[in-house]
Formats: sequence, structure tokens, C-alpha cells
Amino acid sequence: MSLRTALLAATVLALPLAAQAQPISGLYVGAGAGVNLLQETDVELSRQFGGTTASRTASAEFNYGYVGVISLGYGFGNGVRAEIEGSYRENEVDSITGANALGRPLRSDGKARSYGVMANALYDFDLGPGAFVTPYVGIGAGYQWHEYDGTRVSGPAGSVSIDGEDGRFAYQAIVGAAFPISAAPGLAITAEYRFMGTLSPEFDSVGRAPNGATTARGTAEVDNFNHSLLVGLRYAFGVTPPPPVVAPQAPVAQAPEIARTYLVFFDFDRADLTDRARQIIAEAATNSQRAGTTRIEVSGHADRAGSPQYNQRLSERRAAAVASELERRGVPRAAMAIQAFGESRPLVPTADGVREPQNRRVEIVLR
Repeated sequence: MSLRTALLAATVLALPLAAQAQPISGLYVGAGAGVNLLQETDVELSRQFGGTTASRTASAEFNYGYVGVISLGYGFGNGVRAEIEGSYRENEVDSITGANALGRPLRSDGKARSYGVMANALYDFDLGPGAFVTPYVGIGAGYQWHEYDGTRVSGPAGSVSIDGEDGRFAYQAIVGAAFPISAAPGLAITAEYRFMGTLSPEFDSVGRAPNGATTARGTAEVDNFNHSLLVGLRYAFGVTPPPPVVAPQAPVAQAPEIARTYLVFFDFDRADLTDRARQIIAEAATNSQRAGTTRIEVSGHADRAGSPQYNQRLSERRAAAVASELERRGVPRAAMAIQAFGESRPLVPTADGVREPQNRRVEIVLR
């Protein structure tokens, strides 16, 4: 299975449920599973024969195995995430070659495992409004235990077994993508490729004659390089669905000189009009004509998630979208006073960086 195939499959599965991607802000948990390839390794055998040390090199290949990962992390709301991860990998030995002193044919058995903890730093790429996927990259460092269990190569002249467990410094690189699920706010499908390697572990090796008698003891130094493809789930805590857009009830009919106010709400980081927003604008346009309104104020606003400069531009786009819809409904552009206030006039006061649906609005005031 290639990385492109895995990502394509995850995309197809996620499309019916995809929601607008947003950066993680706060605590999250994740889990994934998939296929692991333990890269072919040289086996550096050092063996004691009496008082003499002899060295030789064999080569070990492994079948495709499996990998599982769980993680606990924190997103800072700007694309940067930090997490702690626990992982487990296992592969069966396919063949060990180069042990020429054992004669032919050779038979190989055993398993190789890696498990441990890693600390990762990741970055999510914001593809902009409307994107349903968030690509990300990351790096990690930690400690992994590598284990050879029942690993043996045998032939007519005897056998060599390699067993043991050794912990070493580990490092990894991560490339992935997250697909949010609209039906479950905070939940996302993830697809990843990971490369994980460690410093070279060292195990005990034992040579035996065909009758089982020990002929030599020594050590075996191996490599531990893993290529993993995973599909998983990630859940970010504290994500709530946006409240439904509710327009204020139409005020009791008043004299034309009394102002009437309408609120048009927007989705996070969006300036396009929903069906409900168009209904509110249509009502404002109709009442302005019935009341003989001489001026219509159109004021755009934004919440405090993002920089003040970005929010100013976003509020301008929202005001322009409402003004265009009013004009389409028969209100002359010359009768409108169009302005934007960015995050400076919140309907609900919040701290900087907080998303507040009621502050993502355009106010229409009939004068």
C-alpha cells in the first residue's frame, strides 16, 4: 500500500462527512493503526571462540507487520501542536542471509518489536476558508525499546539465535492529513506516513551445534528503521457546533423615522451568505422600501480569532456581501453607508483569540 493510496482512501471515506477544517485550540487525543515495514538491516555479529573474538555480517529482512499509536496533545490555535505519543510495532523475520558457516538451506524464524514514547512537534497548514482537509508535518524524539524474540537462523551445520531487548534514543518524521467530521464536532479522520528510527540496538547471540550444544556466544548489532502508514481518529476537546443563526424578531411597526436593526451572522472565517442570512437581508430591503428609508447603515464586524488586520479585512468583505445582496433586492447603492469595524465593536466581549459566533455579524440599520 502506497502513501498516496492510503490518503486517497481516507479522503473518499471522509467526503460525505467533511466539515470546514479549523486549527486545533486546546487539548486533544488521537489513535491510529496501520501497516509497518521494518527496513532490511545488517546484523553485525561479534562472537567469542575461546579467547578470540571474531566478527562477521549477516543480513535480515522482515515481512510487513503492524503498528499502533496513541497520543495526547495540545493545539495552540495557530497551527502549532505539541503531543506525547506511545507506539508499538511488530514484524516477523522473513529471512536471514550471510550465515554461510551454517550450510544450506537456511531457515529463519522470529519477531522484531519496537515500543516506547515520543514527544512530537507538529504544524497544521491552513488551506483557507472552505477547505475540508488540513495537511500537517511533524518531527519527534524519544526513547524506544527494540526487541528480537525467538530470532534464529539455522542450517545443516547448526544455528545462530539472536534474542534480547535494548532501549535507544529514537527520532521520527511525520507527514499526514486530517479530515474533520461535521456530524461530530472536534472529531477528525487522520491519515499519516511516519518514518521512525533509533540508534543501533545490541542483542545477545548464541551459536549452537546441530545437537543443541552451545558453540559460541557473542553480540549482534542491528539497525532499526521503520516506515509506517496509519489511519486513525483524533478528537479535540471543547469544540462546539456553531449556534443556529437566529434573527431578532421584527419590531412592532413604527414610524418610518424610527431605526430598525437587523443582524446577519456568518460562519467562522467566512464572508459568504447562508440561506437564512439572505432571508434577513430580503426582509430589511422590503421594510426599507415600505418605510421610505432615506439611509441604510451596513456595518461589518468580526470576532477576535485572528489578527486585528485580518479581522478588519474580513469585516469589510462581510459588509460588502450584505450590501451587494441589498442592491440585488432593489436598494440603491447610493442609499447605503457601508463601513467595517473589524473586532473593535464586539456584541459579546471576549478575550483575544476567542471565537464568538455572535461577533461574526453585519448590522443593518434603517434610518
